[in-house]
Amino acid sequence: MTNSSTIENDKKTPLFAEHQKLNGKIVSFGGWAMPVSYESVVEEHKAVREKVGLFDVSHMGEIFVSGTDALKFLQLLTINDVSKLNIGAGQYTAMCNEQGGMIDDLIIYRVDNEKYLLCINAANSDKDFAWIQKILKANPDHKIKIENLSELWSQLAVQGPACLEALKGF
Repeated sequence: MTNSSTIENDKKTPLFAEHQKLNGKIVSFGGWAMPVSYESVVEEHKAVREKVGLFDVSHMGEIFVSGTDALKFLQLLTINDVSKLNIGAGQYTAMCNEQGGMIDDLIIYRVDNEKYLLCINAANSDKDFAWIQKILKANPDHKIKIENLSELWSQLAVQGPACLEALKGF
């Protein structure tokens, strides 16, 4: 079930056709055509709380920061201590403006010694990337590379108490 007049110009995730085949209720969300439910919101909520649910979060933004000064740059850019991250770990954090006001919240993942993945909110992807570039331009001594690879990535979120069992074999 879709409202084509409101989602016609929205971006579509690679799974959009599958959502349509499964009769997902598609709505406009931050410039993306996304499913909000398939049958009953109450039953779907119950399934995730008691078993497992799978969510298409391919609309999220993925920005990579790499280089010898990646950690130093992220310490400047975000509010938490990124040095506490082990390889493979993530940290919920935020970016603030010069006055301490919120730019956006995000999750930073440490991919390697000098490489980090910033998972940012879909609706703010372009704005956040512009902010990161502005901070780098104001700090040109940082030896880093910033790549916005959002268009190349898809994400699935698996949630619920049975999520580990559901992922066995993958």
